[in-house]
Amino acid sequence: MAQPFDICIRGAGIVGRTLALLLARDRLRVALVADPAHPHPADDVRAYALNTASITLLESLRCWPDAEHATAVQHMHVWGDKGGEVTFASSEQGAPALAWIVDVPALEARLGEAVRYQPMIEVVDAPVNAALTVVCEGKASATRAELGVEFDSMPYHQQAIATRLQCEKPHDQTARQWFANGEILAFLPLQGASGNSVAVVWSVQEDRAAALQGLSPEDFCKALQEASHGALGSLALDGPRAAWPLHKAQAKRWMGSWIGSKDQRAWVLAGDAAHTVHPLAGQGLNLGLGDAATLAQVLHGRDYWRSVGDARLLRQYERTRKTALLAVGGATDGLQQLFARGDATTQGLRNWGMQGFERSGWVKTWVARQAMGLETLGN
Repeated sequence: MAQPFDICIRGAGIVGRTLALLLARDRLRVALVADPAHPHPADDVRAYALNTASITLLESLRCWPDAEHATAVQHMHVWGDKGGEVTFASSEQGAPALAWIVDVPALEARLGEAVRYQPMIEVVDAPVNAALTVVCEGKASATRAELGVEFDSMPYHQQAIATRLQCEKPHDQTARQWFANGEILAFLPLQGASGNSVAVVWSVQEDRAAALQGLSPEDFCKALQEASHGALGSLALDGPRAAWPLHKAQAKRWMGSWIGSKDQRAWVLAGDAAHTVHPLAGQGLNLGLGDAATLAQVLHGRDYWRSVGDARLLRQYERTRKTALLAVGGATDGLQQLFARGDATTQGLRNWGMQGFERSGWVKTWVARQAMGLETLGN
């Protein structure tokens, strides 16, 4: 007779697989639900900016991609729309990198390989009964809706357009970001230290997103070259274009029990099923991996007689992660709202603020270390 599962994880993305591996290290039997009808696309153009805390977590699982697929960011340059500029350098923080830009397919492949060789994890195609179910299905989670959990969502009325570019000039391990006319454009370095490829995330108004998507590859690259002020020379598309709507969202409850369950089965939310933030600060996946790390830590430290579905443990997880989200979500939402306004007075104030922040010394250092995951941020 097969042994019962301790935990069922619904969602086999990066957060779900990472959590499964963390729990399996504690000899917990995990059912990882993967949807065979929606495999991960091979031509996924997304890239994530991961901080030191996330890197340490993934390295502990031996799931960190090789250098070709994980590029260290040693410099960051941010431009406002009226002369404001902010720069960061890893050397100023005494760290090897401000962040690492990671190819999504490469990271998913490493996690998938680790899952296949972990005997405590079984990949299944449908949910199973377990003392605890962790919902990692993403922002459109069907399980969250089934549980009746309210998901407060505030649309930004923007879409993020993502793609890859080959650039005339090398990226020099620099992440570049431009705030202009309510839009946010980011060039994130790829293909290692000497690469000249970048991942693009361009947050624009919904009607403009449709227009940009309709451009020919050549005209789209011209629009990008103009928006980036020719920083990397001529540009050529190196992948398809993808787009998705942007929201700030948070579930009202992150834990509970199944209604009508006789054996007191519990559930928690993690990753985008619990929260989403604007991509301008690149903290979305860092928050999700922080969820996984915190939940695994809470369950690891439980008294021997407590179930993994114990409400006290799950409330501790919820409180810790909501605190982390409050800091990150508030900061990213504030920046988005600030740069979305196009009146001259606001433009002047925010660019004056950028210049003051650039000269702020310890304040700038503290913000950089928070974003890098070198200070406690609820993880």
